[in-house]
Amino acid sequence: MRGLLSQRALSAVLTVLGLVAAFVLITGSPARAGENTFVEVTPNPAQAGTRVNIRAGCDNANNRQAEVNSDAFGRVMLRPNNGFLTGAVTIPGNKQPGDFPVDLRCSNGNTASTMLTVLNMAQPSKGPATGGGGTAGGQGTGSLLLVGGLVAVAVAAGVGARRRTGSRV
Repeated sequence: MRGLLSQRALSAVLTVLGLVAAFVLITGSPARAGENTFVEVTPNPAQAGTRVNIRAGCDNANNRQAEVNSDAFGRVMLRPNNGFLTGAVTIPGNKQPGDFPVDLRCSNGNTASTMLTVLNMAQPSKGPATGGGGTAGGQGTGSLLLVGGLVAVAVAAGVGARRRTGSRV
């Protein structure tokens, strides 16, 4: 009798977890126009005198050039490259350390901005500017990990209950 109750409890838990997983997967928000407009600079932070790479996305206009402007390095034209817009530029060696906005202007009118931290060769001022990138604020990975963890716990509990019931018989 006890084994039958454990199996029913495990079945109920797994059913609920399956429903939660289906809900999380179905309610993921679709991409809308303008959400794929971004600009990123690597490495960031960067020493004065080093070359940085710029990668951007202009939503549905990644097949046309876009312009990036910053007081850190001036004006750079980005060109289409494997579904993104890319370019590279060297920060002048005499550039004073600080945080500099990097502004993207797309041919379709979309804009995006990020911050580039230029460091002094002798003394770094702070750590990397992380967060706020192209994947920030998205749903999906965290929710899937949560559901996967819950399923693993439920399975482990069911196996443990089965072993306990089996050893008493």
